[in-house]
Formats: sequence, C-alpha cells, structure tokens
Amino acid sequence: MFEIDGHTVGMRHRCLIFGEVAQAHDGSLGMAHAFIDAIAEAGADGVKFQTHIADAESTPDEPFRVRFSQQDASRYEYWKRMEFTEEQWSGLAQHAREAGLIFLSSPFSLEAVELLQRIGVPAWKVPSGEVGSTPIFERIAETKLPILLSTGMSPWSEIDAAVEWIKGEELPLLIYQCTTAYPCPPEKVGLNLLDTFRQRYECPVGLSDHSGVIFPGLAAATLGVDMLEVHVTLSKEMFGPDVPASLTTAELRQLIEGVRFIERVRDNPVDKDAIAEEMVPLRQAFFKSVVARLDLPEGTILERDHLTIKKPGTGIPADQLGALIGRSLRRAVVKDELIQEEDLV
Repeated sequence: MFEIDGHTVGMRHRCLIFGEVAQAHDGSLGMAHAFIDAIAEAGADGVKFQTHIADAESTPDEPFRVRFSQQDASRYEYWKRMEFTEEQWSGLAQHAREAGLIFLSSPFSLEAVELLQRIGVPAWKVPSGEVGSTPIFERIAETKLPILLSTGMSPWSEIDAAVEWIKGEELPLLIYQCTTAYPCPPEKVGLNLLDTFRQRYECPVGLSDHSGVIFPGLAAATLGVDMLEVHVTLSKEMFGPDVPASLTTAELRQLIEGVRFIERVRDNPVDKDAIAEEMVPLRQAFFKSVVARLDLPEGTILERDHLTIKKPGTGIPADQLGALIGRSLRRAVVKDELIQEEDLV
C-alpha cells in the first residue's frame, strides 16, 4: 500500500481510474487541454499522457507500428509533431491539478524523465515497451516515487527481473496487467493475472485496458483491482491509431459509475437475516396466508379441501397450512377470510 498525490493505492481501497490521452490530442495543445476537462467531467481520478521527445527517443528509421497517417512521412516525424514544450507540459499538469486530477505522463526517454521531474509528477507510469530500459529505471529510481509497471509485452522472467530490481530499490510498486493489442480481444484481457500478480509480487495491481469497451474494467472491479487505466477519445470518429482501443468520455463516465457501484456492493456484505427483517412489510404484501376456500361454520373440523393460500401474508403463513388440518374453528369464517390463530381450537 502506498499513496499517489494523497490517494491510497492498495489494500482494496477505492480503485483509482485514469483516462489515458496518449496521442489522441494529435499534437494539438488545445485538444490536450480539452481532454483534461472531459476526463475530469467524467469523474476520473487522474489523466495520463505520454511524453515523447523524438530526438531523444527514436531514430529516423523507426517503422510505423500501424500506418495511419497521411500527414507524417515517418514515425519519427510523427513523434516530432506530438511534442510539447516544457512550458506547455507544465501548463497541462497545472490544468489537471486545478481540475482535481492526478497528472501522470509516461516517459519514453531519459530526457522525458528529466522534463517530467521538473514539472512534477507524483508517480512514474512505465509503459510496456520500456520494461527493458535499465537507464530509465535507474533514473526514475533516484526520485523515490512510486512505479506503475505495465507488462504488456513481457514474459514472466522479464517481469520478475524488473520487480526484483524495483523492490531492491525499496520503491512503491503497482503491477499493471496489460496486453499490447489495439483493440484487445476478450480472450487476451487476462483478468486471471490480477490475483497472480498480487500473490506473486505482494503489491497492488491494476488493469491497463485496450479493449475499447467498459466490460473488462467492470469485471476487474469485481476482483478488487486497485487501479484502472483506459484510453479515451472524444469520438469514435476521431483520427489516430488508438481510437479503436479507446472509450468515449461518455463511456468513461459509465465505466466510473459502474466501478463505484461495484465498490459499494463489495464494501457492504449482506446479512440475509438482517435483510429479511427489513423486508417484513414486503413479505406481508408478497407472501401468502391460509384462507378459507369456502364459507365454514363454527365448529368445523378443518380438512385440506376447506383451505387454500392467498395474499396478503398477514395471517397464518402458507407453509403452516398442513398443521391446521384436524383443528376446529371457534367461529364461523367466510370464503377468502384469513384464518388467524385465535380462530382455532
């Protein structure tokens, strides 16, 4: 268990939910600020970006993961177009804080780490592609901030080594189950790994979901996940490689409402006897009582054909009908009249 920006992470505390902007802003600073407002309005706990500095991260020979842009001749040129200045990043971070959001951004180079440390982040989200970037790990370890480690492309051996190193540095750690597929099909979401991570590494766990739907996040909430991260788009018709794997802000709001509902359910185990006690008025309305099937004179010795069961449940309970057979009436009762204990000898 640890804290990020005053929020407790782990020990089945409230799940922190992040809207991941990634490159959905398409290089527009105004769009990036619009995402912050939309994610805050949806009720998220935090917003996450990605800090790319082309010259520090990539060579001009880097291939496109998915060829999506008519505007950029190379992946390197795309990263150049995605860059913000340090002043612009600082403004985004300040805007997020003013909106009540935790501000995070994944660094993809040592220079990005330095920039983000200067503007201030409360934790480091290590993306799946940087698990083997030892120099980046060594630099962020110097800050002593929590590490949120994504595992989308790593086998157990690589995750084990990274966790061992992080724990050796005595850094707070959360492990994200993540599958690097955009969008991620249900068969590869991997909810089974949440408890495996929790037990294997004895740390909080999260789900970084790329399915583009709300269902994995809701399912993870039922399993007590500590953190959720989902890509966000303002519209499914927007441009960019991550749109098919993203939620709209309306879907994000629905996810958040669902997670909070599930948390209330999980935090309030039901005592069936206590609930039944509360249900007495409803039981009287819905349950049935023993009634006369026909008019019966005083002194009648009750037989099965004399009786039936009907609402309301304010008389002798229906399950006691058999116990009335052979008893006699103190008074006459009419058809459909509820028989009470005081009517019987």
